[in-house]
Amino acid sequence: MTEPHKNTPEAGKYFRLSEIEEQNTFKSTWIIINNKVCDVTKFLEEHPGGEEVLREQAGGDATESFEDVGHSTDAREMMQGMVIGELHPDDRAKIATIEETLVTTLKDDVSWWTNWLIPVLAAAVVTVMYRIYTTGSE
Repeated sequence: MTEPHKNTPEAGKYFRLSEIEEQNTFKSTWIIINNKVCDVTKFLEEHPGGEEVLREQAGGDATESFEDVGHSTDAREMMQGMVIGELHPDDRAKIATIEETLVTTLKDDVSWWTNWLIPVLAAAVVTVMYRIYTTGSE
């Protein structure tokens, strides 16, 4: 049996968040997807969505963006070939904390009238304009 490559997760290679954040250059671009660290440097030019999509996520957690797009099974298999390790367990809470902070800072108590005011005003303006137009053509 062959020994796993030293940079594969099977070998227990963990990267700290600070190390991953530093890999945000043209020479080295790493992202985190589901706590797996992926070196996408060689894939930048081939990425169907364009390299800027990957560069926006470089050095950080791209899990939400990756899942939102709905990547195919082939894309997920291809991603597995780019995995070089895992996010250190001590840093996983930092990413979860950042995501929770973003979610909890959204304003949940928006009044009902803000959801109705704009459509009602738009309908009123359209009605008035329609009446002016139809009255003027008679």
